[in-house]
Amino acid sequence: MPNNTNSKPQVKIILGISGGIAAYKCPDLVRRLKERNFDVRVVLTPSAEEFVTPMALQAVSGNPVHRETFDEQMEAAMGHIELAKWADYILIAPATANTVAKLVHGQADNLLTTIILASQADLVVAPAMNQQMWANQNTQRNIAELMSKGVEVLGPASGEQACGDVGQGRMIEPLDVAQRMQAISEQEKVLKGKKVVITAGPTVEAIDPVRYISNHSSGKMGYAIARAAQKAGANVSLVSGPVNIAAPKDVKLVSVVSAAEMFAAVQQESTDTDIFIGCAAVADYTPVDVAKQKIKKNEETMSLNLKRNPDILAWVAKQAKRPYVVGFAAESQKLKGFATRKLEKKKLDLICANDISCENLGFNSDDNQLLLLDKNGNENLLPIAAKEILAGQIIQHIANKISEY
Repeated sequence: MPNNTNSKPQVKIILGISGGIAAYKCPDLVRRLKERNFDVRVVLTPSAEEFVTPMALQAVSGNPVHRETFDEQMEAAMGHIELAKWADYILIAPATANTVAKLVHGQADNLLTTIILASQADLVVAPAMNQQMWANQNTQRNIAELMSKGVEVLGPASGEQACGDVGQGRMIEPLDVAQRMQAISEQEKVLKGKKVVITAGPTVEAIDPVRYISNHSSGKMGYAIARAAQKAGANVSLVSGPVNIAAPKDVKLVSVVSAAEMFAAVQQESTDTDIFIGCAAVADYTPVDVAKQKIKKNEETMSLNLKRNPDILAWVAKQAKRPYVVGFAAESQKLKGFATRKLEKKKLDLICANDISCENLGFNSDDNQLLLLDKNGNENLLPIAAKEILAGQIIQHIANKISEY
């Protein structure tokens, strides 16, 4: 159990509970948040009371539970406005598909959504819904819209659901939510005034108008680092290959397709950069000639003549006025050995290495585990965690290092 650090001022958080079966986890979530020194006020939507009782939530939070927009005693002093001003954070867990849609469209038909519209608090949502509802294009569009506005989205997780389906849509566990909220609330402006350039996602190397060479990178790690750097006060440029992720709020997004385009964008964006983080999975090779027409399937075999792509990381590290340079190494064997070789060969300051042979980690996953190695021979293992948490830890690690740089 974490130590409750009473010397720090309590962070004030509204826990908004919407009407999903995962609401039964919320008394435990309140307890986990209080362990981490959050002052928790609970707001229930009308349908949430079908799954969890106000009495249980009041008992664990130590505060009255708010349920109705027009509570006579509360509204005598415009209570919902006072509550909106009180909060540092508003966490919605579980956030149903219906509530997510209301947030996107600015509806205010219950106490929780009314408070959100009236508050300047940072908004965090932990989605929970049927796997098919989560996969629905409308839900995905709504989630992308929230993320583009700077809303933190925690999860969801995959697994067996109450309806019997198996898939993505489960609310992440209360301990994970509380840990993520702690990481979000404790992030300081450690990179205030710094310029940071980050590459993310895959590159796509055309073979003909139909076919291409690429890789499995989802861009999740790079985008999480961009969000963490921006929240740490940095001026962030994100050079990204094709991904299905909304651009982080207040981050300059430069969209590219090929490695050559990414190299050109980095050359342009990296002027007077303090920190460069090469998180993209850049294709090592590209076809020498790109066919102007679709190559027809005529022979049993086909050969491609490939040439090396520019080494973006090495180019940045060779500049006379170079930034602090961070690379990534995705390895399937000899993790430390290969990562160290890349660190030394490209003359990097820091490398973040992950083992892509580990199931459910790395490419296309929400979680990862990273081994940080620096040019002075120091190493630091970041244990398995959500990429958002790891991103915050990486940014803090870099901030500590550049203070000595």
